[in-house]
Amino acid sequence: MSEQGARAFGFEGTWREYAPIAFTNLLLTIVTLGIYRFWATTRTRQYLWSRTRFIDEHLEWTGTGKELFIGFLLVLALFGLPFLFIQFGLQALLLQGYVGVAFSLGFVAFGWIFYLSGVALFRMLRYRLSRTFWHGIRGGSDDKGWGYGWSYVWKNFVGSFALYLLVPWAMISLWNERWSKMSFGPFEFSATASEREIFKRFLLFYLVPLVLIAGVVFAALFAAPSAMQASGGSEPPASFGIAILLTMLAVYVALPLIAVAFYAKYLRVAIGGLSLEGLDFHFDARTKDWFMLILGDIGLVIVTLGIGAIFLNYRHWKFFVTHLDATGEISLAQLTQSTTAAPGQGEGLADAFDMGAI
Repeated sequence: MSEQGARAFGFEGTWREYAPIAFTNLLLTIVTLGIYRFWATTRTRQYLWSRTRFIDEHLEWTGTGKELFIGFLLVLALFGLPFLFIQFGLQALLLQGYVGVAFSLGFVAFGWIFYLSGVALFRMLRYRLSRTFWHGIRGGSDDKGWGYGWSYVWKNFVGSFALYLLVPWAMISLWNERWSKMSFGPFEFSATASEREIFKRFLLFYLVPLVLIAGVVFAALFAAPSAMQASGGSEPPASFGIAILLTMLAVYVALPLIAVAFYAKYLRVAIGGLSLEGLDFHFDARTKDWFMLILGDIGLVIVTLGIGAIFLNYRHWKFFVTHLDATGEISLAQLTQSTTAAPGQGEGLADAFDMGAI
């Protein structure tokens, strides 16, 4: 491994070094009416990967903008045009009174899109591992992700049972399934995270809205009439308006904070259950770290009138790598090239569904 006390992962880039890449990407994307964004993504990844150290070697990104562009075109041809036809066809059926047929086709279309969302998540991870090199070795998977797409559908469906209380199980189970089908070189990933570790945090996120709703209902049905009768007025007292205001602030402030706290716990548990041969991965970003990252993002975008958004990918990657670690040992002598099939196209599906970052 590395020297005692040193982290297995490290990021050695600077925003000043990245700035020329970011501004050039922005300019060329504008000039080409958005087409250059595929090559802009590639340039960004090449820089971020090259500045990311894992143990004793920097990562290397070998994907190309052409691959991402071809993936986008394939998705546009295979799925975009048929869905446009379905959309206008459904409107025509509704106008002609075929409500049942339109509803059935709409349900099938929604299910198909949801299924493809799962496939997109799987193939995005597969593609990125296949284009990430370390010591000249890459990752990947021979699984195409079609079976995972069905798992994504039924596990999310089951997760909605019992008033969505099985959502943590669905999230962790899908994470474990996705990573357990990946490999790096000759070694296969193992994912053994447990949903029990995140259930309490999810329950907090789950119960707070119910408590807020109950408070509003109580105030509307009992507190307000009593206060109005006591004051002898025909209008609600100021205290009732303050109560409503505080409730709205709780909804728009407390709930997002709880959501961040849940996601922070989820990612620590999920990555903490991930291992590769003799390596165990860890992620130590806590709620306050995510909160500061989000505040920094908002402040950067506001102060720069939106231009600072071009640095968000840099900030997010640096944040992730800085909090990522691994313990254990891996034998470089046993590290041989992956025999998994490398996909020929980029993340077309994931790009179409706006999934993932960087």
